[in-house]
Amino acid sequence: MNAISIKNNQQIPFDSIPVLEYEQFLDYNTSLLHLDDNHCVNYYGIPYQGNIKLICCIANDKVGLINISSCLVELQKPLESFSQHHLAFEKFEREIHENFGIHFINHPWLKPVRYPVNQADKNSTIANYPFFKIESEELHEVGVGPIHAGIIEPGHFRFICNGEQILHLEIQLGYQHRGIENLFLQKKKLIELHTLAENISGDSVVEHTTAFVNLWETLCEHKTDGDLHFARTLAAELERIAIHTGDLSGMCTDVAYQLGSSVFGRLRTPIINFFQQWCGNRLAKSLIRAGKTNFHFSAELGETLKNVLDKFEPDFDEMCDETFGSPTVMGRFEKTGMVTNELGKSIGLVGMSARMTNINRDIRTSHPCNLYETLAHQPILKHHGDVYSRAQIRREEVKQSIAYIRDLIAAIPSENLNRKPLSQPTPNSFALSLTEGWRGEICHCAITDANGELLHYKIKDPSFHNWLALALAVRNNEISDFPISNKSFDFSYSGHDL
Repeated sequence: MNAISIKNNQQIPFDSIPVLEYEQFLDYNTSLLHLDDNHCVNYYGIPYQGNIKLICCIANDKVGLINISSCLVELQKPLESFSQHHLAFEKFEREIHENFGIHFINHPWLKPVRYPVNQADKNSTIANYPFFKIESEELHEVGVGPIHAGIIEPGHFRFICNGEQILHLEIQLGYQHRGIENLFLQKKKLIELHTLAENISGDSVVEHTTAFVNLWETLCEHKTDGDLHFARTLAAELERIAIHTGDLSGMCTDVAYQLGSSVFGRLRTPIINFFQQWCGNRLAKSLIRAGKTNFHFSAELGETLKNVLDKFEPDFDEMCDETFGSPTVMGRFEKTGMVTNELGKSIGLVGMSARMTNINRDIRTSHPCNLYETLAHQPILKHHGDVYSRAQIRREEVKQSIAYIRDLIAAIPSENLNRKPLSQPTPNSFALSLTEGWRGEICHCAITDANGELLHYKIKDPSFHNWLALALAVRNNEISDFPISNKSFDFSYSGHDL
């Protein structure tokens, strides 16, 4: 048996994961990605019995299963690269190389990813990062960051340009590596783990915390109550509305369309203010908790939210009509920052970045959790892979989320006043949780030891898959179009620099 197949939020004994010889491990997992229905949701290594155990998780989006396989390798032994067979593995292998010093033969771009404190090569620093260079008297380099205006987190963008035209962009992140995965092992109180999950990526509080609590309840073999499923689903769609609306504001700002910038920015406010009413925090911190809630969603909150949406929706529709009807806006959106379907499949895009190129990749449909199975979600797909496609997806997903929320609040479940307490996590087990954040697929994996304590915790934000798309999308664009391309993707620095 090459792999064990599990569903989203299913627990298995860690020892039940098949251990393959490396050649078989490589052939099996790379062959799976030849099929469009499959994609890699996680691939990482853990220290194990003096060596490194590699764990690869390949999701089949057609049948809703995740195929888990493993391989035990020696630290000093070079390995043939998965990435030479499928580029979607390149970032995963770079991380393994950085963490453990394993050299991957024929990897196309074996460079550092994050510069963690415990990296294998202590001589590798951000100061000596090996940027790609082209020797030419006609070309010039433009460096942006790592210090940015406003509240953007640190990241360095190195352009090689011919006049105003971008020939190449290299993106270097990792300036604020926080070691958050190790903190999950160090902190022992559940409230501390909740707080860590809420701070993985500040604009994805709901979905990262939901991934954690779904995973924790799975490890504890705890049956989740219906009102908790309801609250997590509702909060996820509210977060999607808030961030998509704010991003439309930012996109208008980057093309100097001040009306759209102001109105979309104003419309985001009542959505996040509703979170403040619900749980006391505009980003929904403290709302999602494993096995319980401190903030039941009442009928009164439902009526308040209905009124918020009744006022929001007509203004949102009108502003979208104005924005997408503006020739000056469309002149900047259309055919800017394009990614093709073929390229998207090659680099393993997820979430909105995949759907803009007609790649049907959405966890809410393929591996649904909470109430998404009952919502019968249909992903919104576009075909051109440009800024306009990304703007259209935001517009249509906001409308879709509003419809879902109206359906949900029409039948608000009662609070369970007799909840069963959480037990301890099952010893020697493995579990995986997938959620679909507004940005795309989030994956949390956990392994417990013989005492049921966390032995390993692995987090993957969708930005880990998708940052390369921005670097490739801006090629042959003018450098003045970089801000709008960047904002239209809106990837996470903190979600990448864990």
